[in-house]
Amino acid sequence: MTAPHPLSIIIPCLDEAAEIAATLEALSPMRRRGVEVIVVDGGSSDDTIALAASRADLVLLAPRGRARQMNAGAVRARGEVLLFLHADSSLPERAEDLILEALAARGSWGRFDVAIRGEGPLFKLIASFMNLRSRCTGIATGDQALFVTRQLFEQVGRFPDLPLMEDVALTTKLKRRCRPRCLRQRVSTSGRRWQRHGVVRTIVLMWQLRLAYWLGADPHKLASLYVPHKRS
Repeated sequence: MTAPHPLSIIIPCLDEAAEIAATLEALSPMRRRGVEVIVVDGGSSDDTIALAASRADLVLLAPRGRARQMNAGAVRARGEVLLFLHADSSLPERAEDLILEALAARGSWGRFDVAIRGEGPLFKLIASFMNLRSRCTGIATGDQALFVTRQLFEQVGRFPDLPLMEDVALTTKLKRRCRPRCLRQRVSTSGRRWQRHGVVRTIVLMWQLRLAYWLGADPHKLASLYVPHKRS
């Protein structure tokens, strides 16, 4: 039997039948090396749970909301390092080794650079800007596959129960403790959100929401503006 690995991967999902099987199958080599994979479903009406059942170590049901789902997965995780992965994203080769090496070098949390899959010349520019912004500000988003030691995650109070910007809120608290380890290896994530609603329109909307959040707007009200793009 493979020895347990200190890393647990937590994947929140909602109606992700089109993506979840491929995402989990890509994680199979890591599972064989002992990495724990947990899927937390927020009430899917499609075949997400059935597809995940044989491809993950644990499938949980939790109240809908990405923050709530990720916190529920963290409670059940066995690893001392937690990685939060979107259901439409894939990690770089030997990601678990990259993470542990980064944390061993005086770090307690971090993220990967991101690459966006999809047609159109803007995706490479969007990803480059996201990575640069994150490196300059110390703030990261869920698209970048956040990882954090369990100890620090608990110390800052886990993800705040917000319907939007939960990743920004968490990493704002984390960076007050220490700077993130910004890994240049890339997580590949789907560009479907931009393609479905228009690349430029989505960029403008996200910047408006982020600015409003930093100016103190209620995240619950901002979430209502995000309905066409709403995530699990």
